Amino acid sequence: MISFDFLAVLAEWPLLLKGLAWTVGLTAVATPLGLLIATLAAWSRASGPAWLRRALGAYVELLRNTPFIVQLFFIFFGLPAAGVKLSPEAASLIAMTLNLGAYGCEILRAGIQATPRGQWEAAQSLALTPLQAFTRVVLPPALQRVWPAMTSQIIIVMLGSAVCGQISTEELSYAANLIQSRNFRAFEAFIVATLAYLALAVATRRLLTWAGPRLLFGPGGRHG
Repeated sequence: MISFDFLAVLAEWPLLLKGLAWTVGLTAVATPLGLLIATLAAWSRASGPAWLRRALGAYVELLRNTPFIVQLFFIFFGLPAAGVKLSPEAASLIAMTLNLGAYGCEILRAGIQATPRGQWEAAQSLALTPLQAFTRVVLPPALQRVWPAMTSQIIIVMLGSAVCGQISTEELSYAANLIQSRNFRAFEAFIVATLAYLALAVATRRLLTWAGPRLLFGPGGRHG
């Protein structure tokens, strides 16, 4: 008869809490940095010079068509060969940020391309600079259009952080694996981790759904 002992896993709550904190922390830092990269890249791909569009296109295609774990390993194991040695946490943060930036760029670019040409022309008629027109007239409604997709991508990146334990980043999956190696309760340990990731994903989606209209594009797409 199979018996389960979840108390043996929950007794290691300091490890679980530390792993949870690292997962939340990495996501909290990678999200604004990734959105910044996505915004700059989307703007440049929409209206930048040809050489910059090609360079950014190569960056986007490279990261969107290779596994996240390969990108992580390249940063952590490959860059030291070029003299750049990073801690597991720094490598994880860079990988998550670049990955979100690449996917977010294409998501946001779709929103920008859906902007009516009249909005650009209206901004020009008000003597706004290209940067002002983009940040004040084009970007807010574009973000509103694509925010559900961007929210989903942020959650995907957060859940993808589970592989960062492969380079000894002490996030949630690393903690679950360490616990099961101590008490051999693998089923219970990863059930607890699964429920924790589920709770994180739901909470993150609700937070981003609430924060988007209030902090980024305003209710109804109006930039506050």
